[in-house]
Amino acid sequence: MSAQSIPFIDLKAQRDSIRNELDGAIGRVLDHGVFIMGPEVAELETALSEFCGSKECITCANGTDALSLVMAAEKIRPGDAVFVPAFTFVATAEVLPALGAVPYFVDVEYESCNMDTASLQQAINAAKKAGHTPRMIVAVDLFGLPADYDTLAEIAREHGLVLVADAAQSFGASYRGRSVGTLADYTTVSFFPAKPLGCYGDGGAVFTDDVERANLLRSLRFHGKGEDKYDNVHIGFNSRLDTIQAAILLEKLKIFPGEIKARNKVAARYNEALAHQFSIPVIPQGDVCAWAQYTLKSDRRDAIQTSLKNANVPTVVYYPIPLNHQTAYKMFPSGPGGVPTSETLAKSVFSLPMHPYLDEATQDDIISAVLAAAG
Repeated sequence: MSAQSIPFIDLKAQRDSIRNELDGAIGRVLDHGVFIMGPEVAELETALSEFCGSKECITCANGTDALSLVMAAEKIRPGDAVFVPAFTFVATAEVLPALGAVPYFVDVEYESCNMDTASLQQAINAAKKAGHTPRMIVAVDLFGLPADYDTLAEIAREHGLVLVADAAQSFGASYRGRSVGTLADYTTVSFFPAKPLGCYGDGGAVFTDDVERANLLRSLRFHGKGEDKYDNVHIGFNSRLDTIQAAILLEKLKIFPGEIKARNKVAARYNEALAHQFSIPVIPQGDVCAWAQYTLKSDRRDAIQTSLKNANVPTVVYYPIPLNHQTAYKMFPSGPGGVPTSETLAKSVFSLPMHPYLDEATQDDIISAVLAAAG
């Protein structure tokens, strides 16, 4: 493969490897014609639950809706404080203002890029002093690495908060031997095409071990329906996963464990080659990362990216602006110490090509270009 043709994420290679299976799965949906809530949806929910060990899986239209459904299930209201990391994609926070809830921005750790539990404690105390009602923690597993859920769970119990894992990037990962999907009261997942497990459109899911919560979520995603679809017992949403997307995900899930292993092999080769020049990702002992992104840190980021662009190596910055500096979110509070690490990371992180089909020769070309750019 020439440097000119290096893809940042190679969805075509994955497609080609299971093209016959995908064609068959889509064909079966076309044959039975149940395009909304067809049999593949329930089959997928069972398969996803079995994969991660969660008792309940509720699919929905996208990852942002997964968060919205959780907020509705927990009756998040005006004046409630929900604690989210400042260094993440905006979807984690955007489901809150329309409810009148207050997103409190929490700083992250430099090494993991995940929620800093000391900053979280400060933010909870500040919310109480400000007269807001702390209700929920939404931890984000950035770049595919699970957050510190044991400590987060302790804090949630101490303050009577609901703990949510925003696992849009980490499905397939594990924390201290436990799979993502089982680490919080709710786990929300995105099946956006570029995610580790992605469909060919939008899709999402919520995982929980609480049967009562799961039944409520199933009602909420289908307009709040009761026993009869015209008896609406809750104010709900229209957020159902298309049957064709479920069929596609069923085929992709079959090869997903092998893809996670391949991602970790790619990451290990990057780490070995780049550790002396960069601040590389560090995975805690006993954890497995899903490697949605492979992200380096450098105070020379702009120059390095320019050099890599000239060498035809694509890079992407996730994320260049912390949420507390986003135009629409500047009015919302941060913890008393601010979010200095989030602001530092926004100026220093950049991601290299990462996917399960990145062959060693192409990866070596990328590594050589990165080392040359670093000088």
